[in-house]
Amino acid sequence: MPFFGTGEGLKIAVIDSGVNAKHPHIHAVTEGVVFGSGEPGDSSEDVLGHGTAVMAAIQEKAPAAEYYALRLFSNSLRTTTTRLIEAIDWAISNRMDIVNLSLGTPKLEYRKELEALVERAEVAGTLIVAARQAGEQPVLPGILPGVISAGVDWEIPRHHYYPGDGTGPSFFASGYPRPLPGMPVRRNLHGISFAVANLTGIIARAVEGLSERSFESVSRLLISNSRS
Repeated sequence: MPFFGTGEGLKIAVIDSGVNAKHPHIHAVTEGVVFGSGEPGDSSEDVLGHGTAVMAAIQEKAPAAEYYALRLFSNSLRTTTTRLIEAIDWAISNRMDIVNLSLGTPKLEYRKELEALVERAEVAGTLIVAARQAGEQPVLPGILPGVISAGVDWEIPRHHYYPGDGTGPSFFASGYPRPLPGMPVRRNLHGISFAVANLTGIIARAVEGLSERSFESVSRLLISNSRS
């Protein structure tokens, strides 16, 4: 695996379906936040398993970081763009170093609002790592300048990545999560969400201890150290 950090000193927000903190693949969770539920006593506990698998993929590579589970989903992988914006805003305002965003919206009417958030993130020193598309459909904020976007390569190991050609995703990574004993990989969760998570974990290893973590500097660092 390129880079030798463990994520120490970093704060990573995982915007997803929450987390099961008792799962054996989860080391620790600093805080959980729920967006848009409106249900009394609701928690950031993951009932879908998706957010847990995403966080586990990141923690496998960067176990020493602080992790924040920002729950958008409850009983299905559906949410509103307003909640998505609220979660990204929270991550920036609370000075997260990296935001892992395995989702996005195709609604281009939110482009300006999300562009403003990406600009705020850059000023605040928050890296946003996001899916560039859902299926074949490009999504925001992954298509915006200033966002490190991920695409899927099914053939490379989970600890590797390589840069895109400038016309699509910033980088490609494996679409597989951490394996579960006894479960075939294609029966487990897989897809773009885990390309984002694997890339986030690699980035956390790369930027640990760096004073300069801008989109441009981190992109250059990843390109110069990449291998397919």
